[in-house]
Amino acid sequence: MAYRNQQEFIKALERAGELVRIKTYVNPHLEIAEITDRMSKELGGGKAILFENTGYDFPVLMNAYGSEKRMCMALGVQELNDVARDIEHLFKLLSSPKENIIDKLKLLPKLGEFASWMPKVIKGRGLCQEVILTEKPLPSGEKWSGLPDITQLPVITCWPQDGGPFVTLPIINTKDPNTNVRNVGMYRMQVFGPQLTAMHWHKHKVSAKHFNEYKKLNKRMPVAVALGGDPAYAYSATAPLPENVDEYMLAGFLRKKKVELVKCITQPEIEVPEDADFIIEGYVDPNDELLWEGPFGDHTGYYSLPDWYPKFHITAITHRKNAVYPATIVGIPPQEDAWLGKATERIFLAPIKMTLVPEIKDMDMPVEGVFHNLVITQINKEYAGQGQKVMNAMWGAGQMMFNKILVLASQTDFPISDYKALAKEVFKNLNPATDVYFSQGPMDVLDHSCSKMGFGGKLCIDGTFKYDEELDSRYSFPDSPATINIDALLTEFPEIRCVNAELLKSEIPCLVISVEKNKVGHIRSLHQSVSNLPGLKGVKIILYVEHTVNALDLPTALWRFCNNVDPKRDEVLCTIEEGNKYTAILGLDGTIKTKELDGFQRDWPNIIVADDETIVAIDNKWKDLGIGKFIPSPSLRYKEQMYGEKAVANL
Repeated sequence: MAYRNQQEFIKALERAGELVRIKTYVNPHLEIAEITDRMSKELGGGKAILFENTGYDFPVLMNAYGSEKRMCMALGVQELNDVARDIEHLFKLLSSPKENIIDKLKLLPKLGEFASWMPKVIKGRGLCQEVILTEKPLPSGEKWSGLPDITQLPVITCWPQDGGPFVTLPIINTKDPNTNVRNVGMYRMQVFGPQLTAMHWHKHKVSAKHFNEYKKLNKRMPVAVALGGDPAYAYSATAPLPENVDEYMLAGFLRKKKVELVKCITQPEIEVPEDADFIIEGYVDPNDELLWEGPFGDHTGYYSLPDWYPKFHITAITHRKNAVYPATIVGIPPQEDAWLGKATERIFLAPIKMTLVPEIKDMDMPVEGVFHNLVITQINKEYAGQGQKVMNAMWGAGQMMFNKILVLASQTDFPISDYKALAKEVFKNLNPATDVYFSQGPMDVLDHSCSKMGFGGKLCIDGTFKYDEELDSRYSFPDSPATINIDALLTEFPEIRCVNAELLKSEIPCLVISVEKNKVGHIRSLHQSVSNLPGLKGVKIILYVEHTVNALDLPTALWRFCNNVDPKRDEVLCTIEEGNKYTAILGLDGTIKTKELDGFQRDWPNIIVADDETIVAIDNKWKDLGIGKFIPSPSLRYKEQMYGEKAVANL
């Protein structure tokens, strides 16, 4: 369904019991983010929050997409798979053989419906232009309300080490200067002054490619940023669409109604949704010096480090009279962005299956993998080597090129979300010496573990059942041990601080070990020693994490591991001879990398936690917020686990 505007969506959330209003003053500097972080980590994602007293003229909407129910409401469906089924039906209809004129005529209504989703530019001004703030009065004599000043909007500062306030839900509109093809993306914007922000588009993004074309032409690049409007716009801006596919067409498909656009006032080359709450118009000049932007508490749960990005000069700000400023925070999962990612996982499953990898039956991106880091895929396997075929196809498919760890499983009678049953099946079929594949390729520039920014190692674990051609008769694996002597392990290796052997009880031969590294090549030598212990026969993979990580907290340990490992660089395989057969245990080093111990030359970022002052401030005002039972700060847990007792005392 289509929402007429963001206000209608807010009313729908409230009717469904999915929204709470906070009338008490809350500071956009750190406090809004702290309350939202507490709420978003509640079971089921908590509630959306409307902060009505921000010290600015506009309320702030947070966590609007932060649960499966609210994500479905935003897209107008009962469940996310409904969208996938619609897309799959459309693909089949368009690609099926048309044997006669009757078959072709049956297709016409669907094609007409398809045309009705295409965006349309309408004449005149939109609701997003009820109030106009520009550099100078308009020649047309329209009512002019003064100069644009983004500091008059309640732009939030999310985390204590952030470089400043950031616009976090911007729908950024650009065009290719040669083809006039539109792109709609979402890239954070750090505020530097009343008419100046940075534009954080990565080199892989389409808007960055547009900017490169403007550089060649030595022309200013017009840009317009929309905030609010139908929630389908914000989702579509995050969707991994192929280049030259209009994101507003996807929004039209999702809302089953075309998006109506109006021309910007000072950047008329760009059109924006007429029902948006705010429009920020401006340009990026290729002749400008770059801005040192960041740090920023990012979706990986770590700060992305500062770097040089283009300046965005604001020439106008327009907005509705009753505008609501939408924002989000990202950080240690789970957060609101996990549900945007889950929507993408479901929505784009059908196109991937039908155009690239037809053997895929299901796909899942666990929250701990923060999108690209970990992807699980079930396939219908029919021949030897099919797992490698899927691996290569997926790593070459759009933004899947950023995937770090890919786990392949055979189609089963249990859902892919049953991680324990899935892991048991994968490990049963796995020979870590022959069924694990390493590669290198493009990585998300936010991945701090790569030795080179934007380029690093990839890992595929082929846990599908094996045909005879894929088996290596030299290897034989005993059954997974039900337990190991953890006390003996801690005594023999004092650098080991914690061992998680709980997975062994579920016939999953995998250990998670917390280690305090103190020498060059420590994990490599430790893994060789540990793997040769008689009590570990049958274990197939050991994941090593930093000593400050509680290995018994499996979700947190996996999140830390996935962020801190470059699989190709950080793997060590120990092969053990047993008579005339071999077994093997794969070790993967997910600890922090340093110059001294690992020869790692890049800066290593901090994880994201709130500061003590903000935590205490929100604790003290919680009873006045009127949003239910007290929720302690999630940062307290992560300070204890990630920094260690001495560091916690100093925070």
